[in-house]
Amino acid sequence: MFFTTGKPDYTNLDLPPAPGHRPYVLVNMVMSVDGKVVIEDTEKGIGSKVDQRLMRELRVNADVVMNGAGTLRASGTSSRLGDESLEKLRRERGKPDCPIAAVISQSGDLPYDRLFFTARDFPAIVYLTSATPAERVEEAGATGLPVYVLSSTDHINEMLRHMREELKAEVLLVEGGPTLNAELFARDCVDEIFVSLGPVIVGGKDTLTAVEGPRAFSLSEVRHLELVSAHANPETSEIYTRYRVRRD
Repeated sequence: MFFTTGKPDYTNLDLPPAPGHRPYVLVNMVMSVDGKVVIEDTEKGIGSKVDQRLMRELRVNADVVMNGAGTLRASGTSSRLGDESLEKLRRERGKPDCPIAAVISQSGDLPYDRLFFTARDFPAIVYLTSATPAERVEEAGATGLPVYVLSSTDHINEMLRHMREELKAEVLLVEGGPTLNAELFARDCVDEIFVSLGPVIVGGKDTLTAVEGPRAFSLSEVRHLELVSAHANPETSEIYTRYRVRRD
């Protein structure tokens, strides 16, 4: 572990091999000093352009970049890197320019006018469930994107198995939202979490935090983390942290 000043380099993470049944899962979030991840229902205003750059650097390592449907509806999402130098790094490693973009939804209530569905310069996949109304499954399929309907009661682990076995994904980068994060943590499927701390106070009793599940973890269930690195940026007053989930 190390602590330093300035901006970290997230383009070449030293990651362990992926498990056989799922990708190695990274979660990336930006939050305020008081632990909030949205201001007026969007993450805009919490992180700086430096934090946004780090998000794209993390994508260099990923085979799949995923969001929950709520994040897609609120902010939109893609798997673009937005920088030729970052795309070049991926090509040098034998990867396509962009990771696969993915979204998961049970309701199937998806914003089809968003870039995720209209762009064709990055691959994308939609995960729905057996509870998704048939007409919404058809609507998703009509976009031309591949749609995978998760049939088991454990949608998250089925989805991760599909990514690993069918998409050949070794690294999954999850960029929110809080509900999807909670489902992954609840199933002990997160391996690392990257948190950028923005120099703002948001407040609010019901304002979303980075992990929002139906209940809090008990003392025996809480996930313990090991600090891998921390960087303080005097120019933006942000702190960028990387934690690995302990399983000892």
